[in-house]
Amino acid sequence: MKSLHVVQHRALQWVLAIGWLLLALAASAQPEHAVKPSASTSHTVLVMGDSLSAAHGLAESQGWVALIGATIAASKPGWHVVNASISGETTAGGAARVAHELSLHHPEVLVIELGANDGLRGLPLQQMRANLASMMTAAQAIHARILLIGMRIPPNYGPDYTHGFEQTYRDLAHQFNATLLPFLLEPIALDRNAFQSDNLHPVASAEPKLRDHVWTALAPLLH
Repeated sequence: MKSLHVVQHRALQWVLAIGWLLLALAASAQPEHAVKPSASTSHTVLVMGDSLSAAHGLAESQGWVALIGATIAASKPGWHVVNASISGETTAGGAARVAHELSLHHPEVLVIELGANDGLRGLPLQQMRANLASMMTAAQAIHARILLIGMRIPPNYGPDYTHGFEQTYRDLAHQFNATLLPFLLEPIALDRNAFQSDNLHPVASAEPKLRDHVWTALAPLLH
């Protein structure tokens, strides 16, 4: 009899793999502000991610970034969230945009949720690592704290690539002394009903679980 661990592992692979090729098909969109600051706010959390942070297929207000923005507005006076996520974004795109976004918003905290589209395309891990490192270096140059949100990929490119992909996040978090959330979709990955028809992007009812998951890592950085 197969162990529960094996069954769960294969279920996770099914959820990730069945919709994986649709990730790059998400239409590109200009980043929007999830929660607009009032005149009295002065501390910014900047989120730079892909479609999983851009509320693909949902109203912006239903995504985890907007939901966490509402949590911050209610519990952390003086803080607000800016969502600069773009569907289809790669780490190269994030690295190209980061200087502008940092200059525009002057965040105290930078949340990076990128890499899934790199994995989709099988891009070299060294390139992905360099792009993320560039973003983190830019954040540290303005003394912004960093939350790095990781992703997992199915084993389409072999175990070495799959393992190396996950290890990249761990290595960078250690190198830059950043906070790491290893897997954004962990709370819902085994629940097929938590995903839209593409089997990749979460439905609206699953987004609060992602908000709560991210909040455990983000809250300690808001000081």
